[in-house]
Amino acid sequence: MSVSAISTSDPSALASAAGSPGADSADDIQQRFLKLFVAQLKNQDPLNPLDNAQLTSQLAQMSTVSGIQSMQKTLTSMLDASSAGQLLQSAGLVGHSVLSKGNELQLADGQGASFQISLPTSAASVQAVVSDGAGNTIRTLDLGTQPAGTSAQTWDGLDDSGQPVAAGTYTVKLAASNGGQAVAADTLVYGQVASVAQGAPGQGVAINLTSGRSVPLADVQALR
Repeated sequence: MSVSAISTSDPSALASAAGSPGADSADDIQQRFLKLFVAQLKNQDPLNPLDNAQLTSQLAQMSTVSGIQSMQKTLTSMLDASSAGQLLQSAGLVGHSVLSKGNELQLADGQGASFQISLPTSAASVQAVVSDGAGNTIRTLDLGTQPAGTSAQTWDGLDDSGQPVAAGTYTVKLAASNGGQAVAADTLVYGQVASVAQGAPGQGVAINLTSGRSVPLADVQALR
């Protein structure tokens, strides 16, 4: 970029040139700024020199560019430290069970499987349909009228004929309605934490469950 390309009538040109893409650091920007600034002073029109307002404006803009870069570095360091601390704290969840949105039920021999339902509004009729891995309906639970909010439910591990089913992984799906209108409903299930890991940028810590499912730490609603 030539010195003549920097117009003395445009106070932002110098700071923009110094802070253009490709800068590696605030120090690099400052060095380029000083070189361009000195060159501009040497090559200014003697009959129309830069006035104090223009000089002050350029210096202020350069200070802003440098300040933004320094702030970005500080924020990045703070975010990295926060993520590392969150990951370390989350390691304490390993071996515990956490509650999050999902539809998998882990049934053990001789035991029932608990889950929760979440409704934005009350529903006059709620059914929970439990299916096996092949998609076959095993049990239809009539939960009746349910209020808005979250409520705990249990499947006793029996099929529709009253016979116990084999231990394993099953799925539960809700069907809720109110006056003939469908009501959106979510199922919340517990899953044992196998490990924790740093998620993708901007997604925080990921909780990896023994079932193979992974949920963001922000989606965990309870711990047991």
